[in-house]
Amino acid sequence: MPLFMDSHRHVQGLTAAACEAAHAKDVEVQANYGARYLRYWFDETTGKIFCLVEAPNMEAAIAVHRASHGMMADEIVAVTEGV
Repeated sequence: MPLFMDSHRHVQGLTAAACEAAHAKDVEVQANYGARYLRYWFDETTGKIFCLVEAPNMEAAIAVHRASHGMMADEIVAVTEGV
């Protein structure tokens, strides 16, 4: 299944707890779109978040964020996992 990495460039008031809660909401609805949000990384100082998702297509990955919490990514790209 294809992998995608999305990035949120500046989330106001970003905290570790807020990231964890948003990820949990993604996990709650991801099966509805055939997707699986695998990991996320964040930087509270800059408000940046990166999410790694396995999804049948980019639209499905986007739809999960829209349905779960509405915090849409600024960019999403297809990626290939390396060693």
